[in-house]
Amino acid sequence: MSELEQQKAVDLDRGLFFVNYKSAEDSVAPPRVTLSAAEGHERRMQFILHPDAIEPILCEPNSGLVVRVDSPGRLQVQVSPTRLGGSRAAVVGIEPIQSGQRTALALSQNAGTRGSVNTDAFKLLGHVAGLGDVVVGPNAWIAGPAAPSRIEGLALEWPDRPAGIDIRYAVQFANAQPGSGKMVSLGSFAGTRGRALALTGVVLEMVGRDDLQLAAEAIFLSAPTLRAIGRRVVLSGPTGREPLVGLRVNVEAVASFGTTEEIAAPVTPRTATGSGRVRVFRSRPRQESAIS
Repeated sequence: MSELEQQKAVDLDRGLFFVNYKSAEDSVAPPRVTLSAAEGHERRMQFILHPDAIEPILCEPNSGLVVRVDSPGRLQVQVSPTRLGGSRAAVVGIEPIQSGQRTALALSQNAGTRGSVNTDAFKLLGHVAGLGDVVVGPNAWIAGPAAPSRIEGLALEWPDRPAGIDIRYAVQFANAQPGSGKMVSLGSFAGTRGRALALTGVVLEMVGRDDLQLAAEAIFLSAPTLRAIGRRVVLSGPTGREPLVGLRVNVEAVASFGTTEEIAAPVTPRTATGSGRVRVFRSRPRQESAIS
């Protein structure tokens, strides 16, 4: 891959997907977004283009195309600048197009039935440098965009979770430390306190029900926000050594055509000659709020 290009691979299930070039950091000379099937996956998907287009290339924000995937395949999303030293920062959304059946499963305040769950008691604890233990509810930030701070440990709690569900998680450090990478269960603390050791990676895994999934966002120092959705999500910075300075976690319902894992991540950090990040999101069903 050229130094002037950024590339992201996205695994897609069978179905139709709308690829939407949402925004670019440079509105005067936005980077070009080129789509292609990964090597060996060419027969699994086809691109449905505008009548005036001849290639699956999006040249500016608010443009898009449709990808038809006949069997699970991998889509390559490549972003390249349109001028020397130009920006490579773009936000590209990939949204499933429904077949006509109502497939979204709404989260409900009534627990106990399949397809609904009460997450009011779901808590995220984070040990934050200079603050100590901080506890927030579902989908709330520990540190994060408004107040990024080094997170040194975490724990998840869900005392009234539905029967048969468990969530396991592990943390990573920049250097080998006791407990790094070890999966623990709900209520257990993973990480350190008072040792100034920042987390550089987080793995979350849900077991027990196939109609629920985890949704997590993370901010690593000097890197854009990552969003991951699935029964197993993996979060780390571009090099795997950036300190974690923001995290939020929630439990969501899974649509019947949903994927098992989603990772949104930049390929490389920002460079001196041009902004170098590609943000690719696979959105939730249209009944739910879109990811932006």
